[in-house]
Amino acid sequence: MLRALLLLALSCLLTPAFADERAQTQQQLDATRQDIAELKKMLGKLQEEKAGVQKDLKSTETDIGTLEKQVEALQQELKKTEGELERLDHEKKKLQSARVEQQRLIAIQARSAYQNNGREEYLKLLLNQQNPEKFARTLSYYDYLSKARTEQLRTFNETLRQLANVEQDIGRQQEQLLSQRADLDGKRQALLAERDKRQQVLAKLSSDMKERDQKLQSREQDQADLSKVLKTIEETLARQAREAEEARQRALLAKQEEEQRRKAQALAAATARNQEPEEAPKKARTTLGPVVSSDTASYGGAFSSARGKLPWPVNGRLLARFGDTRGGDARAKWDGVMISASAGTQVRAVHGGRVVFADWLRGAGLLVILDHGNGYLSLYGHNQSLLKSAGDIVKAGEAISTVGDSGGQDSAGLYFAIRQQGQPTDPAQWCRG
Repeated sequence: MLRALLLLALSCLLTPAFADERAQTQQQLDATRQDIAELKKMLGKLQEEKAGVQKDLKSTETDIGTLEKQVEALQQELKKTEGELERLDHEKKKLQSARVEQQRLIAIQARSAYQNNGREEYLKLLLNQQNPEKFARTLSYYDYLSKARTEQLRTFNETLRQLANVEQDIGRQQEQLLSQRADLDGKRQALLAERDKRQQVLAKLSSDMKERDQKLQSREQDQADLSKVLKTIEETLARQAREAEEARQRALLAKQEEEQRRKAQALAAATARNQEPEEAPKKARTTLGPVVSSDTASYGGAFSSARGKLPWPVNGRLLARFGDTRGGDARAKWDGVMISASAGTQVRAVHGGRVVFADWLRGAGLLVILDHGNGYLSLYGHNQSLLKSAGDIVKAGEAISTVGDSGGQDSAGLYFAIRQQGQPTDPAQWCRG
């Protein structure tokens, strides 16, 4: 019966602590679920924006492809035109050579015509008609030369005209091709700049989505961890409730059996001594004695009366105080303190209690939670190693873990917090110094 009563009392002490822890974990789980919903909504918006940019990028790259095709066609046309220009240039050189040759022939003929007083000889022939046959032949010769000079001059002038036309054609062709190429180059540069701009926007959106996705995965992992802790606490509460009910039933049964036994003893004593049965219970109670428990002594007294008298769990310097801003976010506050200490330093229980949690928890690393009864809990996080397991009873000053940097800390230190009925309270109000 005594064992059943002890189990019932212990269950009553532990149930409020686990209920408070469950409520706090449920709040954290709800907040994490809200963060996940907001992150998914943000990812949806980013995905829509990314799809729009990808559509614009597709259009731009399609235009670039079309323009590149035009540029390629123009390049082919340029090659053909360059061939034509080479042909025209070759023709120009031939005409220039012909002009030079014609100039040379005309110069020779001019010199021949005027050498040896050619004009004077011609006049003499006209005045001297003693030999008519010779005069006729000479006249025909001069007529032939005159016609030849005239034809050479006409050919020369025609060559000059063709040469001028060829030079104009070459100039127009070059000007047109250069203009087309400049226009296409300008369009291509504009489209390339637009493509680069959209690619940069797309890269930024992809980076934002990756960052949001990583944050979402982190939050989902937090949710899974919190759900696991919550499930463990709920299973523990359910088990304690069953054990408490079983202990209550056993205590009730034991009480009934004891009552029947006392009645039987009282009846036997009354019969033997000829006394009233009502006096027997008093003698029976005196013989059995009161029910006592040593649990209170092992815990070092009530936690509620230890305000300002508790030792700190480790020696060190406070890195963060209760209520300080946490991580540069004004909305996040420290619900405990951070104490700087060397890695491996033993962490000691500030008060006697029972270990209700000893495991790794996201954000807190290796964490130990002690239940001190009446809704008081103490938490020790970021440990290097755990020296106790869930269910262990520890005394005040007993080593429960060692200082570390688990849970993503940059340096070794101890996270220490106290909960009163599930609400954070300043450890400095409870610990000395």
